[in-house]
Amino acid sequence: MRKPSASLINADPAVWHYGPEFKSDLVAENHAAFVKTLTDAGVEIFWMAEDDGGIADAVFTYDASLVTPAGAILMSPGKVLRAGEQHLHRAFYDAHDIPIVGAITGTGRAEAGDTLWLDDETLIIGRGFRTNTVGAGQIRDIMADLKIDTHVFDLPVYTGAEACLHLMSLISLVDTKTALVCMPLLPVGLLELLNDKGFDLIEAPFAEFEQSGALSTNVLATAPGECIMLDGLPETHAALVDAGINVRLFRGDALCIGCEGGPTCLTRPLLREPIAV
Repeated sequence: MRKPSASLINADPAVWHYGPEFKSDLVAENHAAFVKTLTDAGVEIFWMAEDDGGIADAVFTYDASLVTPAGAILMSPGKVLRAGEQHLHRAFYDAHDIPIVGAITGTGRAEAGDTLWLDDETLIIGRGFRTNTVGAGQIRDIMADLKIDTHVFDLPVYTGAEACLHLMSLISLVDTKTALVCMPLLPVGLLELLNDKGFDLIEAPFAEFEQSGALSTNVLATAPGECIMLDGLPETHAALVDAGINVRLFRGDALCIGCEGGPTCLTRPLLREPIAV
């Protein structure tokens, strides 16, 4: 994780495409509330260096790299203002002796928010405004070398190229075979794959999806059947609880809704403990 920096606190909302909910004086408080929720859930946190190179969005550490069983892949962010953010991640991995097994290069653009592990052997990729065809293809090639099955799905235009709509805006796993989804925007091929793999789907109420700027579905699983989500979305919360999911809430409107990044985006998972059998 990375703590909010001066680059974020002093960011120009018009330049960074932040919304009216962005309140610079509340960002640190929102982030601290999320960190406490994580530690209460038993998560161990490794902090990245505070210097973010002037990239306000660098607090959303999920996007600039992707971790595989063999090591990390450096992404190449599709948001122009985030160009080069992957080098901050390289420095972190080098400092912690975590191998780097590949990188998106050339004209390839990819953000890890457009990727999701369905299981240990299956990665899905969203092709959209942040991840282009070249970038998706490079991820597939790296994964093929690691014997990982990949599936690429086109994302909807929805509100346009300036907004942040990742694949993970449309689906979050909350258990090993259960996912919270935005059904109206879910690619048909992805729905078919989820059905083929026997997933139970929890439909996120679309009104709250729109209200939250596509963040009601951005929930972070901390263990099978346990997750963290933004407070203030009662219908989505109820849908998860009714499905038997244990939910922790935190207040994060000024940071998350304001800056277009939810609890998942604020983390870069490195290692998840295997499930005890």
